Amino acid sequence: MFTAELIERAARFRSADDDPTRKLENCPALVLNADYTPLSYYPLSLWPWQTAIKAIFLERVDVVASYDREVRSPSLDMKIPSVIALRQFVKPSEFPAFTRFNLFLRDRFACQYCGSKQHLTFDHVIPRRLGGRTTWENISTACAPCNMRKGGRTPKQAHMKLRMEPFRPTNWQLQQYGKSFPPNYLHETWRDWLYWDIELKE
Repeated sequence: MFTAELIERAARFRSADDDPTRKLENCPALVLNADYTPLSYYPLSLWPWQTAIKAIFLERVDVVASYDREVRSPSLDMKIPSVIALRQFVKPSEFPAFTRFNLFLRDRFACQYCGSKQHLTFDHVIPRRLGGRTTWENISTACAPCNMRKGGRTPKQAHMKLRMEPFRPTNWQLQQYGKSFPPNYLHETWRDWLYWDIELKE
């Protein structure tokens, strides 16, 4: 279940030395496309440090920035990459998959009838009993109380007004919406590549 508390967490960029005991598992690499834009904003395109290092040795990525942390082996000392860029451009698909999560993201994690961000579910604008289909153009995010109130009626029959008519978004649109929901942890070396208006933690 997606909640307002989960989505609206305060996020700040943090320095590499915020937590010297930080586990390596919590040192992901931000993955940029070959044009140096994030592969994805929401969810943010991150790879585990092991995957990032493997990609470096396979010469599939370039290292853009690193953590102040190293991994060591008998023959190698290597800083853990914090930002990597693909060498080959990955063309994003035009339209996203029709999933519950993407639907909520399109509707900004808010009920399209009352604006609530609690107990979210989805509603068939034209009910299935009236021929309504499960498509981008007929599904809206709704909180459980509004969904129950509307029941098997159209918004007009239920005297309820949609804040936004449902539509099929492009991947670009969803990525733009995703910029409004930054994750809780943002490393300071990611700052130049992300376009959120977030205060740098001192």
